[in-house]
Amino acid sequence: MRIIRDKANGTLKLSQSEYVKKVLSRFNMNEAKPVSTPLGSHFKLSKEQSPKTEEERDHMSKVPYASTIGSLMYAMVCTRPDIAHAVGVVSRFMSRPGKQHWEAVKWILRYLKGSLDTCLCFTGGTAISWTSNLQKIVTLSTTEAEYVAVTEAGKEIFGYMICGSKNPADMLTKGVTIEKLKLCAASIGLLA
Repeated sequence: MRIIRDKANGTLKLSQSEYVKKVLSRFNMNEAKPVSTPLGSHFKLSKEQSPKTEEERDHMSKVPYASTIGSLMYAMVCTRPDIAHAVGVVSRFMSRPGKQHWEAVKWILRYLKGSLDTCLCFTGGTAISWTSNLQKIVTLSTTEAEYVAVTEAGKEIFGYMICGSKNPADMLTKGVTIEKLKLCAASIGLLA
């Protein structure tokens, strides 16, 4: 993983382009034609596409499906949230992947090949949390789905609350001693 710090612009970038190149090489995709989306709209993946005959199962047992998914997940978690949905979809078929599932995995690798220079960039106002998953309930509208997502996000916020005497927000909300001010400032990265 490469870290690029730009003090002048106040940014920090994380890049895994070398890791992605190794993954492409490992799965013989370094000569593949790049694509512009993580998962093509023509993919309609389902468990019905899992192998049905012994011959299909034998063929798919030789395909490094789980290993490829693991490599994609590592990139996704570290620096590539843009592939989160696509990896989430193909990982649903890890127990019995079929040829169409494997084609979708190769599509993700082709996307990574075309976006090697993409990196995660942190600025002062970036997100501290994100997720991509199936909701636990079936909603009947996009509004209802968004409401469920906002509710889950609200629950997560409670996990980020800092209680006690070392809360950095103290310096913004109440009068503090100079020692406390220095402690709070240092804890959020402010240097005097």
